[in-house]
Amino acid sequence: MKYILSLFLVLLLASSCATKKEIIYFQDADSLNDKLSEQTFEPIIESNDILYIAISSMNEEVLEPFKRKTGLEGNVTNSNAGLQGYLVNVEGDIRFPVVGTVNVAGKTRGQVEAQLRAELLEFITDVVVDVRIMNFKVTVIGEVNNPGVYTIPDERVTLPQALGLAGDLSEDGKREDILVIREVNGKQQVSRIDITKTGFFSSPYYFLKQNDVVYVEPSLKGVKKSGFVPNIPALLSLFTVVLSSVILLTR
Repeated sequence: MKYILSLFLVLLLASSCATKKEIIYFQDADSLNDKLSEQTFEPIIESNDILYIAISSMNEEVLEPFKRKTGLEGNVTNSNAGLQGYLVNVEGDIRFPVVGTVNVAGKTRGQVEAQLRAELLEFITDVVVDVRIMNFKVTVIGEVNNPGVYTIPDERVTLPQALGLAGDLSEDGKREDILVIREVNGKQQVSRIDITKTGFFSSPYYFLKQNDVVYVEPSLKGVKKSGFVPNIPALLSLFTVVLSSVILLTR
Protein backbone atom coordinates (compact mmCIF):
# COMPACT_ATOMS: atom_id res chain seq x y z
CA MET A 1 0.00 0.00 0.00
CA LYS A 2 2.88 2.34 0.80
CA TYR A 3 4.28 1.59 -2.66
CA ILE A 4 0.97 2.55 -4.29
CA LEU A 5 0.81 5.80 -2.32
CA SER A 6 4.41 6.64 -3.28
CA LEU A 7 3.63 5.99 -6.93
CA PHE A 8 0.63 8.31 -6.81
CA LEU A 9 2.74 10.99 -5.15
CA VAL A 10 5.35 10.78 -7.90
CA LEU A 11 2.64 11.00 -10.58
CA LEU A 12 1.13 13.99 -8.80
CA LEU A 13 4.40 15.90 -8.75
CA ALA A 14 5.25 15.01 -12.36
CA SER A 15 1.87 16.12 -13.70
CA SER A 16 1.95 19.48 -11.91
CA CYS A 17 5.39 20.65 -13.09
CA ALA A 18 6.44 22.24 -16.39
CA THR A 19 9.74 21.29 -17.99
CA LYS A 20 12.47 23.76 -18.90
CA LYS A 21 11.86 23.14 -22.61
CA GLU A 22 8.23 24.20 -22.25
CA ILE A 23 9.06 27.56 -20.66
CA ILE A 24 12.32 29.06 -21.96
CA TYR A 25 12.33 31.12 -25.19
CA PHE A 26 15.06 30.97 -27.86
CA GLN A 27 16.74 27.88 -26.44
CA ASP A 28 19.22 27.76 -29.32
CA ALA A 29 19.97 31.49 -29.15
CA ASP A 30 23.75 30.92 -29.37
CA SER A 31 23.27 30.00 -33.02
CA LEU A 32 22.35 33.63 -33.73
CA ASN A 33 25.79 35.00 -32.76
CA ASP A 34 27.28 37.01 -35.66
CA LYS A 35 24.55 35.78 -38.01
CA LEU A 36 23.54 38.36 -40.60
CA SER A 37 19.86 39.23 -40.74
CA GLU A 38 18.30 37.74 -43.85
CA GLN A 39 15.14 39.79 -43.73
CA THR A 40 14.13 43.33 -44.45
CA PHE A 41 10.63 44.61 -43.98
CA GLU A 42 8.59 47.35 -45.55
CA PRO A 43 4.79 47.21 -45.29
CA ILE A 44 2.72 46.76 -48.43
CA ILE A 45 -0.38 48.93 -48.75
CA GLU A 46 -3.64 46.98 -48.95
CA SER A 47 -7.33 47.67 -49.51
CA ASN A 48 -9.01 49.28 -46.48
CA ASP A 49 -5.74 50.81 -45.29
CA ILE A 50 -5.91 54.46 -44.27
CA LEU A 51 -3.04 56.58 -45.58
CA TYR A 52 -1.76 59.82 -44.16
CA ILE A 53 -0.37 61.85 -47.07
CA ALA A 54 1.43 65.15 -46.49
CA ILE A 55 2.84 67.37 -49.21
CA SER A 56 5.09 70.35 -48.67
CA SER A 57 6.77 73.09 -50.69
CA MET A 58 8.68 76.31 -50.14
CA ASN A 59 5.61 78.10 -51.46
CA GLU A 60 2.68 77.12 -49.24
CA GLU A 61 0.15 78.88 -51.45
CA VAL A 62 0.63 76.47 -54.36
CA LEU A 63 -0.34 73.59 -52.06
CA GLU A 64 -3.88 74.84 -51.38
CA PRO A 65 -5.60 73.10 -54.34
CA PHE A 66 -4.08 69.76 -53.27
CA LYS A 67 -5.19 69.86 -49.65
CA ARG A 68 -8.05 67.56 -48.83
CA LYS A 69 -10.92 69.35 -47.12
CA THR A 70 -12.67 67.23 -44.50
CA GLY A 71 -14.24 69.86 -42.27
CA LEU A 72 -12.23 68.48 -39.36
CA GLU A 73 -9.17 70.71 -39.71
CA GLY A 74 -8.01 71.91 -36.31
CA ASN A 75 -10.42 69.53 -34.53
CA VAL A 76 -8.83 66.11 -34.90
CA THR A 77 -9.55 63.57 -32.14
CA ASN A 78 -8.79 59.86 -31.78
CA SER A 79 -12.31 59.02 -32.92
CA ASN A 80 -12.17 60.96 -36.19
CA ALA A 81 -8.45 60.79 -37.00
CA GLY A 82 -9.15 58.14 -39.65
CA LEU A 83 -11.34 60.61 -41.54
CA GLN A 84 -8.27 62.80 -42.06
CA GLY A 85 -6.60 60.04 -44.06
CA TYR A 86 -7.16 58.54 -47.49
CA LEU A 87 -9.06 55.25 -47.44
CA VAL A 88 -7.81 52.68 -49.96
CA ASN A 89 -10.94 51.30 -51.63
CA VAL A 90 -11.56 47.68 -52.67
CA GLU A 91 -10.02 48.40 -56.08
CA GLY A 92 -6.84 49.56 -54.34
CA ASP A 93 -7.29 53.23 -55.24
CA ILE A 94 -7.39 56.55 -53.46
CA ARG A 95 -8.79 59.85 -54.71
CA PHE A 96 -6.24 62.66 -54.45
CA PRO A 97 -7.23 66.31 -55.03
CA VAL A 98 -6.49 67.56 -58.57
CA VAL A 99 -4.52 64.40 -59.44
CA GLY A 100 -7.59 62.15 -59.30
CA THR A 101 -7.55 58.37 -58.91
CA VAL A 102 -4.24 56.88 -57.80
CA ASN A 103 -3.70 53.13 -57.51
CA VAL A 104 -1.70 52.35 -54.36
CA ALA A 105 -2.53 48.76 -53.31
CA GLY A 106 0.36 46.32 -53.53
CA LYS A 107 2.92 49.12 -53.31
CA THR A 108 5.27 50.26 -50.56
CA ARG A 109 5.07 53.71 -49.02
CA GLY A 110 8.21 54.72 -50.90
CA GLN A 111 6.69 53.69 -54.23
CA VAL A 112 3.52 55.67 -53.54
CA GLU A 113 5.57 58.70 -52.51
CA ALA A 114 7.53 58.54 -55.78
CA GLN A 115 4.33 58.03 -57.79
CA LEU A 116 2.55 61.01 -56.24
CA ARG A 117 5.62 63.22 -56.50
CA ALA A 118 5.89 62.47 -60.21
CA GLU A 119 2.23 63.47 -60.66
CA LEU A 120 2.57 66.63 -58.57
CA LEU A 121 5.77 67.83 -60.24
CA GLU A 122 3.59 68.98 -63.13
CA PHE A 123 2.15 71.58 -60.78
CA ILE A 124 4.72 72.07 -57.97
CA THR A 125 8.41 72.06 -58.85
CA ASP A 126 9.81 71.47 -55.35
CA VAL A 127 7.12 69.21 -53.89
CA VAL A 128 7.96 66.76 -51.10
CA VAL A 129 5.58 63.86 -50.37
CA ASP A 130 5.34 61.85 -47.15
CA VAL A 131 3.09 58.77 -46.84
CA ARG A 132 2.26 56.81 -43.69
CA ILE A 133 -0.15 53.95 -42.91
CA MET A 134 -2.42 55.25 -40.15
CA ASN A 135 -4.13 51.98 -39.25
CA PHE A 136 -1.11 49.68 -38.88
CA LYS A 137 -2.24 47.51 -35.99
CA VAL A 138 -1.92 43.94 -34.76
CA THR A 139 -4.17 41.94 -32.45
CA VAL A 140 -2.74 39.73 -29.71
CA ILE A 141 -5.18 37.45 -27.86
CA GLY A 142 -5.21 34.25 -25.83
CA GLU A 143 -2.83 33.38 -23.03
CA VAL A 144 -1.07 36.74 -22.72
CA ASN A 145 -1.16 39.12 -19.79
CA ASN A 146 -2.63 42.10 -21.68
CA PRO A 147 -4.57 40.95 -24.77
CA GLY A 148 -5.72 43.67 -27.12
CA VAL A 149 -5.33 45.56 -30.40
CA TYR A 150 -2.04 47.47 -30.65
CA THR A 151 -1.37 50.35 -33.05
CA ILE A 152 2.20 50.42 -34.38
CA PRO A 153 3.25 54.01 -35.18
CA ASP A 154 6.48 53.14 -37.02
CA GLU A 155 4.82 50.36 -39.09
CA ARG A 156 7.41 47.77 -38.05
CA VAL A 157 6.88 45.15 -35.34
CA THR A 158 8.22 41.63 -34.83
CA LEU A 159 6.35 38.77 -33.23
CA PRO A 160 8.42 38.95 -30.00
CA GLN A 161 7.82 42.71 -29.84
CA ALA A 162 4.06 42.23 -30.24
CA LEU A 163 4.06 39.65 -27.45
CA GLY A 164 6.01 42.14 -25.33
CA LEU A 165 3.38 44.82 -25.99
CA ALA A 166 0.78 42.33 -24.74
CA GLY A 167 2.67 41.85 -21.49
CA ASP A 168 4.33 38.55 -22.51
CA LEU A 169 2.77 35.11 -22.38
CA SER A 170 1.08 34.03 -19.19
CA GLU A 171 2.50 30.99 -17.42
CA ASP A 172 -0.22 28.94 -19.14
CA GLY A 173 0.64 30.06 -22.69
CA LYS A 174 1.76 27.44 -25.20
CA ARG A 175 5.15 28.71 -26.34
CA GLU A 176 5.84 26.11 -29.02
CA ASP A 177 2.60 26.58 -30.98
CA ILE A 178 1.67 30.26 -31.38
CA LEU A 179 -0.87 30.93 -34.12
CA VAL A 180 -0.46 33.86 -36.55
CA ILE A 181 -3.44 34.59 -38.82
CA ARG A 182 -2.80 36.81 -41.84
CA GLU A 183 -4.85 37.93 -44.83
CA VAL A 184 -3.04 37.71 -48.17
CA ASN A 185 -4.85 38.74 -51.35
CA GLY A 186 -8.20 38.33 -49.65
CA LYS A 187 -7.43 34.85 -48.35
CA GLN A 188 -6.64 33.82 -44.77
CA GLN A 189 -3.27 32.21 -44.13
CA VAL A 190 -2.29 30.54 -40.87
CA SER A 191 1.16 29.74 -39.50
CA ARG A 192 2.21 28.11 -36.24
CA ILE A 193 5.33 29.50 -34.59
CA ASP A 194 7.58 27.88 -31.98
CA ILE A 195 9.28 30.67 -30.02
CA THR A 196 11.32 28.24 -27.96
CA LYS A 197 13.57 27.97 -31.04
CA THR A 198 15.12 30.73 -33.16
CA GLY A 199 14.19 29.19 -36.51
CA PHE A 200 11.22 31.53 -36.84
CA PHE A 201 13.60 34.51 -37.11
CA SER A 202 13.84 33.69 -40.83
CA SER A 203 10.10 33.06 -41.16
CA PRO A 204 7.80 35.41 -43.14
CA TYR A 205 5.89 35.72 -39.87
CA TYR A 206 8.80 37.11 -37.84
CA PHE A 207 7.80 40.61 -38.96
CA LEU A 208 4.06 41.09 -38.52
CA LYS A 209 1.93 42.82 -41.15
CA GLN A 210 -0.90 45.24 -40.53
CA ASN A 211 -4.04 43.49 -39.21
CA ASP A 212 -2.24 40.26 -38.29
CA VAL A 213 -3.85 38.31 -35.44
CA VAL A 214 -1.61 36.51 -32.94
CA TYR A 215 -3.30 33.84 -30.82
CA VAL A 216 -1.51 32.15 -27.94
CA GLU A 217 -3.12 28.81 -27.20
CA PRO A 218 -3.34 27.53 -23.61
CA SER A 219 -0.99 24.78 -22.58
CA LEU A 220 -2.37 21.54 -21.16
CA LYS A 221 -1.97 23.09 -17.73
CA GLY A 222 -4.06 26.07 -18.82
CA VAL A 223 -6.75 23.84 -20.31
CA LYS A 224 -6.97 21.93 -17.04
CA LYS A 225 -7.44 25.18 -15.14
CA SER A 226 -10.36 26.12 -17.36
CA GLY A 227 -12.16 22.92 -16.40
CA PHE A 228 -12.50 21.55 -19.96
CA VAL A 229 -10.54 18.44 -19.03
CA PRO A 230 -10.16 16.74 -15.66
CA ASN A 231 -7.51 18.23 -13.42
CA ILE A 232 -5.25 15.22 -13.00
CA PRO A 233 -3.28 16.52 -9.98
CA ALA A 234 -6.55 17.33 -8.21
CA LEU A 235 -7.94 13.87 -8.99
CA LEU A 236 -4.77 12.22 -7.76
CA SER A 237 -4.90 14.24 -4.55
CA LEU A 238 -8.52 13.27 -4.00
CA PHE A 239 -7.77 9.62 -4.71
CA THR A 240 -4.83 9.68 -2.30
CA VAL A 241 -7.00 11.12 0.48
CA VAL A 242 -9.74 8.57 -0.14
CA LEU A 243 -7.27 5.69 -0.26
CA SER A 244 -5.59 6.82 2.96
CA SER A 245 -8.99 7.05 4.69
CA VAL A 246 -9.91 3.55 3.57
CA ILE A 247 -6.62 2.16 4.90
CA LEU A 248 -7.13 3.80 8.30
CA LEU A 249 -10.74 2.60 8.57
CA THR A 250 -9.96 -1.02 7.61
CA ARG A 251 -7.02 -1.55 9.94
